Amino acid sequence: MKSFFENGVYDEISSRINQLDKDTKAVWGKMQVGQMLHHCQMPLNIILQKEDYGVKPNWLVNLLFKKSMYSDKPWRKNMPTAPGFKITSDKDFEVEKTEIVSLINELNAQREKEDWQPHPAFGKLTKEQWGKMQYKHLDHHLRQFGV
Repeated sequence: MKSFFENGVYDEISSRINQLDKDTKAVWGKMQVGQMLHHCQMPLNIILQKEDYGVKPNWLVNLLFKKSMYSDKPWRKNMPTAPGFKITSDKDFEVEKTEIVSLINELNAQREKEDWQPHPAFGKLTKEQWGKMQYKHLDHHLRQFGV
């Protein structure tokens, strides 16, 4: 699995986001493209310490899900979403695209950083684990919208 912090990955993600428009339809799932972009901002806000969304440690979630966050195996389609991360309200595509681009720019500017704060649910993660988790989540949802 790629890491957001690897050379070329920022450019790949940026290019894929730029292929989206307000009329892009999901290949699977229930979200509209603006909702997906808003949802994808949430893990970026967590790593950038802008928001924790009330996420708390949970030993069962850690046991069952933590390794899948940064493993090399892609996530399956229609995976369940944690309740606090479900986006059901309409979102403006242009606003959400501008915000996610800003967040990935900010994360890319910190790509040389070695020590990252613990994840609010998964605890201590290495830079590699954080980078894979960010890439994997973005890749999953960009594939969901065919880019």
